[in-house]
Amino acid sequence: MKPSKSIAAGLLMLVVAAIPAAARGEATKTYQVTGPVLEVTDSTITVQKGKEKWQLARDKGTKGPDVKVGDKVTIEYTMTAKTIESKGAGKSEKPEKTK
Repeated sequence: MKPSKSIAAGLLMLVVAAIPAAARGEATKTYQVTGPVLEVTDSTITVQKGKEKWQLARDKGTKGPDVKVGDKVTIEYTMTAKTIESKGAGKSEKPEKTK
């Protein structure tokens, strides 16, 4: 007995969903901030963007030249979740009917 096309398609979707995003080739969204450098440490770089100060973490894997205070830079960064805390199920859109 041959499996139907819909069962095969469903199994394929399950397999693809189980593969991590990085393995599927999905790129992490990147962002940029541009401005003069205010402070540089081994673990951070602080940039002035308009009236705001942006402090970004950096490590030995951060690519780019050595920068100093006053240099104008463009930094490409990503947002990564460190911890997630669940507060329970969210409220539904429609109120439940009472009998």
